[in-house]
Amino acid sequence: MAGDIVPIELGLTDGNAFTLWAPRWREGDDEWEAFLGLDEDLYGFGDVAHLVAFIRTNDDNDLVEHPAWETVVGLQAEELVPAEDKSYDLIGVPELASEDPSPEVIAELEDVLEIVRIIGEVCELTTVTKFFNGNPILGAVTTGTRNFIGKEGQELWGRIGGLIDKHWDDVVDAIDDVISTPEVDASAVSVAEAELEAAASAEDEDEPGEDDDVEIVTPGEDSDASESRGRHAAAADDEDDADEQDLEDDFWGGVGIDPIRIVTDASEYFTLRCYLGDDPIFLGKDGSIYVFTSERALVRYLADNTDHELSEVSTYPEIQVAATDGSLEIDVFDENVYVLPGLAEDITDGPRRIDRKQLELAVELLNDAADFADDDSVSEALGSTTPLGWFVNYAINPDPKRLAPSGPFDNESEAWRALVHELEDRLTVK
Repeated sequence: MAGDIVPIELGLTDGNAFTLWAPRWREGDDEWEAFLGLDEDLYGFGDVAHLVAFIRTNDDNDLVEHPAWETVVGLQAEELVPAEDKSYDLIGVPELASEDPSPEVIAELEDVLEIVRIIGEVCELTTVTKFFNGNPILGAVTTGTRNFIGKEGQELWGRIGGLIDKHWDDVVDAIDDVISTPEVDASAVSVAEAELEAAASAEDEDEPGEDDDVEIVTPGEDSDASESRGRHAAAADDEDDADEQDLEDDFWGGVGIDPIRIVTDASEYFTLRCYLGDDPIFLGKDGSIYVFTSERALVRYLADNTDHELSEVSTYPEIQVAATDGSLEIDVFDENVYVLPGLAEDITDGPRRIDRKQLELAVELLNDAADFADDDSVSEALGSTTPLGWFVNYAINPDPKRLAPSGPFDNESEAWRALVHELEDRLTVK
């Protein structure tokens, strides 16, 4: 799926609506966010086939100028089925808010509130924006269970539930009013339906049935075959584990060193990092972090070089052997992707507009890089007594009981830019 345009499902009054969401992207100095639609209308379709057919046959909508639009048009139908975490049940929000504030309930409520807030801003729905801007305690949902512990926490959860119970119907009505479903070419719908059926059939065939043959490995059987079947049996036992790792993931987990990706205004870089106790160790030396513009360049370097601090880690020889024999793959998990562009501009918009997770990851990288260089400048700049530190702490851990930072935030933005420039100076491209 094109990472910049996401298929989503909205549970609304008249049923589920499938559409596309383009999270924030930048074009020069301008920043945009949009949904599939045109002018005042947000397009929603009753099923994925109609959404797919529309995307393939329509070039008159607000997303056609998006950099990833042509990629989306070329996707297979099954690739436009929304992921489970991109399905938002707006109708079920009052019931959700009436449940006990477990981590699962809070996380689901946070996701729905966030997508509704974004729809309200993008579609300029006054009812929705007033609901969020006039009720800052809704921000407590974004910090997990910590705000809902004890008597005061239960009272806060009850107040949030009361607000939702009182105003949510108006919020949903406002969104219902902007949803429209344009006509779609019937033949294109049929093609999409056939693709989805074929994909579903292929998935069913891949699942083992009750009548599948089971081979019993007996003593004396070929050891290679036994080992192979043992691996498949182990994999079958782990099918219910949603976090199952593939063999390459197991390699990096085994050596305790992570590939990371750093995106700056200049380029996209790859490197390695691990932790010895609480101390970050990068692929680098004397505070300089060695970075590479491609995974292949990184692998080549790892095969031929040991003049860096990561080579002192006991498991590093395993990485060098894999890099030498050609089996090493650079696999970067989402939590190890650090995207720096745009954050300085977002800071000027205030803590409510910023991507909290992206900011939190960026702070982690800035701190790790400074610690690797034995430099206290980042921890001092982000201290609780500085304007930037106060801003960052509030943005990452919003608390309705605390006074929010007040703008303008130009100084905080400039201080952040300075930290990013310091980080970029620590990167040595190899």
